[in-house]
Formats: sequence, structure tokens, C-alpha cells
Amino acid sequence: MSNTILRCAVAFLAIAAGSLSAAAGAQGGISSRALDATAPPATLAQLASAQPVAAKHAMVVTSQHLATEVGVRVLKAGGNAIDAAVAVGYALAVVEPCCGNIGGGGFMLIHLADGKAAFLDFREKAPAKATPTMMQDDQGTVVKGRSTDTYLSVGVPGTVLGLETARAKYGTMSRAQLMQPAIDLAREGYVLQQGDVNVLGSRTADFARTRNVAAIFLNDGKPWQVGERLRQPQLARTLELIRKEGPDAFYRGPIARTLVLDSIARGGILSMQDFANYDVRWDAPVRCDYRGYAVLSSPPPSSGGTTVCQILQIVEPYPLQQWGYGAAQSLHVFAEASRRAYADRNTYLGDPAFVTNPLAQLLAPAHAAALRRTIRDDRATPSSEIKGNLFADEGEHTTHYSIVDAQGNAVGVTYTINYLFGNALIAGDTGFFLNNEMDDFTAKPGVPNGFGLVQGTANQIEAGKRPLSSMAPTIVLDKGKPFMVTGSPGGSTIITTVAQSIVNVIAYGMNAQQAVDAPRLHMQWLPDQIMVEPGLLTPEVRAQLQALGHTIRDGKSWGADAAIVVDADGTLTGANDRRRPAGLAAGY
Repeated sequence: MSNTILRCAVAFLAIAAGSLSAAAGAQGGISSRALDATAPPATLAQLASAQPVAAKHAMVVTSQHLATEVGVRVLKAGGNAIDAAVAVGYALAVVEPCCGNIGGGGFMLIHLADGKAAFLDFREKAPAKATPTMMQDDQGTVVKGRSTDTYLSVGVPGTVLGLETARAKYGTMSRAQLMQPAIDLAREGYVLQQGDVNVLGSRTADFARTRNVAAIFLNDGKPWQVGERLRQPQLARTLELIRKEGPDAFYRGPIARTLVLDSIARGGILSMQDFANYDVRWDAPVRCDYRGYAVLSSPPPSSGGTTVCQILQIVEPYPLQQWGYGAAQSLHVFAEASRRAYADRNTYLGDPAFVTNPLAQLLAPAHAAALRRTIRDDRATPSSEIKGNLFADEGEHTTHYSIVDAQGNAVGVTYTINYLFGNALIAGDTGFFLNNEMDDFTAKPGVPNGFGLVQGTANQIEAGKRPLSSMAPTIVLDKGKPFMVTGSPGGSTIITTVAQSIVNVIAYGMNAQQAVDAPRLHMQWLPDQIMVEPGLLTPEVRAQLQALGHTIRDGKSWGADAAIVVDADGTLTGANDRRRPAGLAAGY
């Protein structure tokens, strides 16, 4: 394996910390505020020798080490993977406030030891007063910042009801047991490491603009530093109220009232009825096959599972291992498969309560074969020539964690408040950031959102609707048993990150750590360009791709895959992505 990486990534030198440039501007680049990538320096030799954490019984991987430790303690105390997922979800809301949340929503994918699989949708919903044109001015122009920085950007949060619903159905421990570690972390505080400070420092100016935010997330007006202790007593009180009264405290009680009053005062449209009407839903996962493995992932309102499956199905017959990771042929066909899958994604998918998602057709092997036949070996296909082709045309921030318990239950959770720290607003003394998830809707067909996605009317804003997502918690099965649990933050890059982690393990034979650390590419149909991380392309490969007609944009690092791979002897191997140095893979 290391030979493959050495052969195909010889240009991999130091990878600097930072976030993606927004250089694409009006062409639809990915916002630097939307993604976090605090990748530590990594040399080629370090990548080639990277080894995952191994454990015999259970494994937890999250992007914040203290949350991982909470999950492992729950498992050691006799809880199952669902119990650990709930405890980790609340802990991340404290120790990863940029992304872990009770002010947002997400998805939970479960595969039980008895073979049953379930998908829980606790995605945010648009308020009842939401309209398709609410992000536009009277002339029909999308107003910059309205869908990201204001109370109009806030969808009704789903995390609290989602975590409690999962615990009540499949968990074995009480709400109080699973929430107490988060409450302790909020009240007593935690000592900041460099990874924590990197993320907190990304929005210092935004924190300073609002008094109640600055009081918590700045230290006497200055950025927090490594070694200092961050305490969040207001969030501790909010969590204590949820522990005592359950979701009613959040959706019908004082927490909802505080959010609604703050929304009204700041020009928002949230109402108490929006919170009272919020619901979660169970669904069947999206399922496809890839090289003899069964892939389970997220159905709509996530586009993630469908698009990951389309990419995998399109690239499946190609001899990727023979060509090698990082070879021009390998990158060309992956980019071309992604181009076609994202065109379908952006055209047809939306909240199934509002639109008909043609999943059977999109996931049919015949559809993948038809798309594959349009890929040329000698030329990149311009995105202007690619359209969603089933019907007539239409006119970061997030966190993921993966858990496998000693009984063989597997859980993947991806949840989000969209941008880093959402819209950077906190309602009153609640202590948690609010999402700006309304930006995931189509503000206007043909106009890019904060992640550069150009979408159609299937994902237009409507009252009570859940915005289309790219989140893709994914479980790969081998003969019906968990083989891999994977997922990542990163907005629209989530899909290609997850697909590459699976291809890296199954096609290229990488171990879990190599698979998540390896440099990535991203292609999302529009803008018509391949985005690459440092170290992916040698000068020769870059020249070959450009000769094929690909436009290449160099980014920094994105995403943060949290992966678990089960070895042939049953050993669990866990890998925290180098791009989130505050994270941890741990087990027992």
C-alpha cells in the first residue's frame, strides 16, 4: 500500500493549516467561512507509514478528542453504539461549538448487529413563513448575507429531538446518563488545544460583533489561546433543562421562547408553532453495491447517499488499482463520474415530502452504465454539455462521527449548523450557536449557494421543507456485517470525500488512516473545475489532466473524515483525519 502512495503522490510535502480559498468568487467557489481545514504538516513518508488506531471490541472516531473519550466511556459502561452516539452528539455541542450542535440538525445511520438498518432524519425545517423568494430583493436579486448571517438564515433545529428519538428507540441508557458528560464539560470547562484554537480563531471578528457571543467565545475581547479553559455555564443550564424535561424544553418551553423572541427582535420569522410542529422521521437507507460490498448511506433530503452511490457505480469497472492512486487516468474518471453525479444531484433531488425523488432510476445500474458511456478517455466533458438527463431541464459547518460497539452495532452521524459557527448568533442566554441552514436551499435557481452549488427548483425554499443536504454518513457491509463506517464535514465536498475514502480502501487497498489522510480532489459539475489538495498532483499528472481539458484549481485542505474499518480478523481500526488535529480515534 505504501508503495502505491509513494509512486503516485511523490509531490506530497508539507500541507499547511488553513481553510479553502474563496477565490472562485461569483463563479461559485466554496466559502472560506463554510469549511474548516486545520491540517497539520504532513510529509510523504508520514502518509506512507500512517497507521490507524486498533481495538478488539469497540471504536469511536470524532473530530474532538474529549467527545471521543465520552463515547468510549459510555461503551465501556455497557452502553451500545446508539447510546454512545447520543452522548457524543451532546458532548460535541460543547467541545466543538463550530460544528457539533443543538442549534442545527443532521442524520443518523444505524446498522444493528441483527442486520436491521435504519436512517434517522433530524434535518432542520424551514419556518412556516418561509417563501421561495425570501432571500431576494424586490428586483429578484439574491441579497448577499441574508441566507447566511441573519435570523432569516435559521431553520428549525432538529438535533435535540433527533438524539432523544434515537435513544428512546435503540438506546439502553437514560437521557440523564448520556447528557451528564456534556453538562460537566460545559460547566467545568475544557482546556483548549491548538486544533480548538484554530477553529475558534476563524471567526473572531464575527464573535466581537455580538455581546452575548463575545462574552463566551472571546476571552476579555481577545481570542482564546492554547492551554486556557473555556467554560460555557449558559450552555450547561440549557443542557440541564433538556436533561430534566426532554425535548419539550427545547420545542415547547423556555428555550424555544428565547429563540423566537430573539428572532422577532432581529427580523426573523421563527414562531413557537414552528418549534411545536417540528418532527423527525425514520427512513430506509439508500443502498448500492460496489465491488462486492453493500453500501448504505443517506436518502433524501440528503443528496449524499445517492450521489456517493452514483459515483461508485460509475467508476466501479475501471481498473483503478492497476492505474494507481493519483494517476491521471484514475483522477480523470473520478472527476468525470462526479461531474455527472452532481448534475443529477443538483437537478432532481429535494425533500421527499415536497418533490418526487427518482431514486430507483438514479441508482439503477443501467443509468450508471449510460453515464459511463459518455466519459471519454481523451477529453474532459465540459459541464455545459452535462445535464441531469432523466427529465426535461430546469430553467463547513458540519461534523461527523463513527462508532462500532462490541456487539457489532454500527452508527454514523453527520450533523451541522452549516457554516463554521452557523450564523454566529446565539439567542439570549441559551449558549449555543444557531444554524444558517436556509442557505442550503435554492435562493434562486441558477445562483450558487455558499458552497458553490447551482441548484434547481426541486430544492427551492418552501414552508416546512427540509433543505437538500450533502451529508453522507455511510456504512459499508461485507457479507452483511459492518466493514467500514465513514463520513465527513465539508458542505458539497462531503460526497467526494466519502466516495474517495471508500475507493481508497476497497480499490487501492489503503488502511483506514491512509484512506482519510490521502490528498483529495473535488468536482461538483459547476463551477467547471477540479479542485485539488496539495500533494495530489505531480507536475506530470497536472499537465496530463490539463491536456485532457480539465481546469484545475488548487485549494488547501477540506473535510475531516472519521473512518472505522474492520480488518479480516475482526480488529477494529479507527482513523481521525489529519485535517482535524483536535480529533481522536479510540477504542478498547
